[in-house]
Amino acid sequence: MALLEARDIVKVYPNGVRANQNVSLSVEKGEIHAVVGENGAGKSTLMKILYGLEQPTSGEIFLKDQAVEIVSPHKAIELGIGMVHQNFMLVDSFTIAQNIALGMEPKRGVTIDRQKAIRDVEQLSTTYGLHVEPKQRIETVPVGMRQRVEILKALYRGAEILILDEPTAVLTPRETNDLFAAIRNLIAEGKTVIFITHKLREVMEISDRVTVMRDARVVGTVNTRDTTIPELARMMVGREVFMVVDKPPVKRGKPVLEVRGLTYANEAGRKLLDHASFNVYESEILGVAGVEGNGQTELVEVLTGLRDATAGEASVDGQPILNHGPRRVREAHITHIPEDRLTNGVAGDASIADNLIVDRYYQPPFTKGLLLQPNAIEENSNALIQQFGILTQSGEQPVTSLSGGNMQKVIVAREFSSSPRLLIAAQPTRGVDIGAIEFIHQQLVDKRTEGLAILLVSADLQEVMKLADRIMVMYNGEIVCVLPNTPDLTEEQLGLYMLGAVRQTAEEMEADGS
Repeated sequence: MALLEARDIVKVYPNGVRANQNVSLSVEKGEIHAVVGENGAGKSTLMKILYGLEQPTSGEIFLKDQAVEIVSPHKAIELGIGMVHQNFMLVDSFTIAQNIALGMEPKRGVTIDRQKAIRDVEQLSTTYGLHVEPKQRIETVPVGMRQRVEILKALYRGAEILILDEPTAVLTPRETNDLFAAIRNLIAEGKTVIFITHKLREVMEISDRVTVMRDARVVGTVNTRDTTIPELARMMVGREVFMVVDKPPVKRGKPVLEVRGLTYANEAGRKLLDHASFNVYESEILGVAGVEGNGQTELVEVLTGLRDATAGEASVDGQPILNHGPRRVREAHITHIPEDRLTNGVAGDASIADNLIVDRYYQPPFTKGLLLQPNAIEENSNALIQQFGILTQSGEQPVTSLSGGNMQKVIVAREFSSSPRLLIAAQPTRGVDIGAIEFIHQQLVDKRTEGLAILLVSADLQEVMKLADRIMVMYNGEIVCVLPNTPDLTEEQLGLYMLGAVRQTAEEMEADGS
């Protein structure tokens, strides 16, 4: 008997979009059941229905073979179903204990018993191997701990079935390993986990069974031990997916970006970027590796004009670029794929067409005098939608109506179509599906082969090793090595630099072209 079962779920939105079409899912007690599919396949809609955030147009849900109506998240929690969303729902100014107990605080008379809440959280944390510091404020803790807080919040409310929506999208490799250990602890304690992800290697590592969705339908459910990554990719995309990029050897050209002594300190005076010096050359991808929070974000935002440098110099083709703001940076032929596409990558309420010119709307042919030129904007939109394979009915659709992968394609299309000399790509495939990853990777390599200089920043070490010609590792705001990406370079070697256990001398880095 299945613990949780969805039968023939249909979800049609008022605008006619059919997100689920006769979707059935059966989850057994004590298993880790992965649900995979490209963005827009319908898996998140199905999870929202199981958690009561959405109501099905038709179909039934059964819990322990009894029909149930999950009319709200509150009802889902009553039934023992918890969900951890990709975008965390925590109060930054509250402590960890306050967030976990919020709305269910233990009382002493008419007052909240804060000490009991702390003790309860400590006990829950110990039971499930989810280490947190109950008295710390959310705003001061790293992403990995915030995720543990979200899981503990669901467990505190009695969740027996835990839905994890893209749980590793913002985690480092070490945090991912910690999360997987915690998930195994949950299973050992009798819980059941539904795991939503795009990362097929993680599916193979952590799950017992896999349900694959495509185009709002279930393609099939397989035992993980009986399948392979290429087979799952084929089921997801509907065609063979090649997990390698065509990366021909090229000779790098002259330096495009030259950085010397770049330093950034926050308001408290702490150096988050400490005397960084390096070059990026024509026809080169320089990959930046490191555990998140070691200065990568500050490096990108200083170079793209989103923050002012404290000290140092940076130039593109000899033109200084620091502390002039994003427009001046873009006018120096620098483009930027930001790590947070919703905050810095798109104007959510604007159309796809407008997002494709948001950095150049004031330039011909998109404006004449003080007037925008609708025909030129539409022609640009239609051409880029076709060239970059953006799945949409019209360029007039709001960009937020797109799936994550197609939204990322809008950003890639805009940044590649502005004739850049330097592309700064930060987490370019974070949270997108396997088909979009394949596309974006090939676009990056093709542009590098055509002569573009690319600075690639990614928390995915495999992505860096797959794409980069040289790899630069950052630790505690400093550059600790610059290495050629040779076939004998291993993740373990890079890991030592990422942990700060070893570092190159300045002479060694200079020899590698930094």
